[in-house]
Amino acid sequence: MLTLTSGREDLFYKEVFLGWFQFMHLCAGLGSPQVSRGQPAFIKKKKTIRLFWNEVRPFEWQCKNNKRCREFLWSKLEPIKVDTSKLEHLFESKSKELPVTKKTAADGKRQEIIVLDSKRSNAINIGLTVLPPPRTIKTAILNFDEYALNKEGIEKILTMIPTEEEKQKIQEAQLANPDVPLGSAEQFLLTLSSISELSARLQLWAFKMDYEIVEKEVAEPLLDLKEGMDQLEHNKTLGFILSTLLAIGNFLNGTNVKAFELSYLEKVPEVKDTVHKQSLLHHVCTMVVEKFPDSTDLYSEIGAITRSAKVDFEQLQENLCQMERRCKASWDHLKAIAKHEMKPTLKQKMSEFLKDCAERIIILKIVHRRIINRFHSFLLFMGHPPYAIREVNINKFCKIISEFALEYRTTRERVLQQKQKRANHRERNKTRGKMITDSGKFSSSSPPCQSQPQGLQYAEDAAEHENMKAVLKTTSVSGESTTALGVRTRSRASRGRIGSWNAGNDDSPNATDDAADEIMDRIVKSATQVPSQRAVPRERKRSRANRKSLRRTLKSGLTPEEAKALGLISTSEMQV
Repeated sequence: MLTLTSGREDLFYKEVFLGWFQFMHLCAGLGSPQVSRGQPAFIKKKKTIRLFWNEVRPFEWQCKNNKRCREFLWSKLEPIKVDTSKLEHLFESKSKELPVTKKTAADGKRQEIIVLDSKRSNAINIGLTVLPPPRTIKTAILNFDEYALNKEGIEKILTMIPTEEEKQKIQEAQLANPDVPLGSAEQFLLTLSSISELSARLQLWAFKMDYEIVEKEVAEPLLDLKEGMDQLEHNKTLGFILSTLLAIGNFLNGTNVKAFELSYLEKVPEVKDTVHKQSLLHHVCTMVVEKFPDSTDLYSEIGAITRSAKVDFEQLQENLCQMERRCKASWDHLKAIAKHEMKPTLKQKMSEFLKDCAERIIILKIVHRRIINRFHSFLLFMGHPPYAIREVNINKFCKIISEFALEYRTTRERVLQQKQKRANHRERNKTRGKMITDSGKFSSSSPPCQSQPQGLQYAEDAAEHENMKAVLKTTSVSGESTTALGVRTRSRASRGRIGSWNAGNDDSPNATDDAADEIMDRIVKSATQVPSQRAVPRERKRSRANRKSLRRTLKSGLTPEEAKALGLISTSEMQV
């Protein structure tokens, strides 16, 4: 064992150890096959934005003693083909690189002995309001009666334990004034001081009531961490995402790396393309949905990782150590209590409890150590370098994975909604501009017996339809003989023939269609009449600009022109 005697020797040994470490590392590197980074797998024509991840090389590490180091997650990933021209267009760098800048006794009607100061007395009186009657507290503490006192009550009494000085002052005041009663706070402290080994009893009782809860707070997070590692290791969707992100990053960076640190996942939603300002996560999610339709939202499959992200595992280890210290102290408390009066059955019960706790704590420590070692092996499997795995914070690692999975689920839902909207739009475009009868629901392939209604009303409608067809055919035949003047020439001839049709209906060759001809003639007449022949002349809007008040008009009288305009005098009267 080396002993450093001065600062210079300390510095010297540090330099020696550092040089020895570098030499051993170099020798290990020379003895192992080197894996070249290779040439970039893609050739870019435009400058694109870069992904500032940290490359890891798990294939170069020598960890043959670890069973989980024989294969890595990255070695199982299949290469993904990406649309390089689309990525080059979306993530084209359009701006210059800027330098990054880092950022309160009683009211006194009754005389009492008051020894304690007002602050201490008030605190005890307030605590007594949540405790059972003082006469039952002593019996409950001696018998460890959990029905009389709960955990909160024990913790409250632990803050009220009287000191030797307080006990002595209260006893002296009571001897000096035997006829005057003690105050409530003083009487309570005197009662507590009569209990032998009060502090040991309360602490032992508190440990007994706390143990189940504290053990659960330690064991459940460890179980969640173990389950979470299994979930990530066998999750296919995570592999799809990492493969796609690796392919995109290799193209954008112009490299051919085999893996990257998972800490980069928290930056993926922040990277955006330069065209549509969509996040890199959006494009990754779109590719995963298109190439792997059986992929999931990831977040719903890693619930244990989400729960582990809320646990401080350093505090958990401290809680486990504190459990061991409290268990050892409880054995000392039980020995101190056993020196005074204590029921044999109660002593045996507490001894068995503490023995069981000690065994369970030992097992819990072994489980904790094994799960932490397994987590370190899991980090090697995920591609973390061996020298950095002990520096990885479990809470932070799980939080990065959980938050990324939540972002991915939200983005995936949005991508699926957009995909469904586009599909609905394409479906609507297929029937745009077509008659409703051309669609599948209203196609003419249905049986004719269902499309032909029966009954008297239908027969009448059919007959009327045939009459209208005959009228239209007759009109079209007569229209062919008209001149180039068009409708107006034909309407004049029609007006000329009205009288002859009315006078000699029996002599007309179209006597059977005279009702229909009359209808058609009225239609033509209403369409070709001039505005002067309209039955209801169009009324012109009167201007309100030169309107005069009624009072002024009656006062000054009307001019002949105004009277004529109002129709009060005729034209002949105006001339006279």
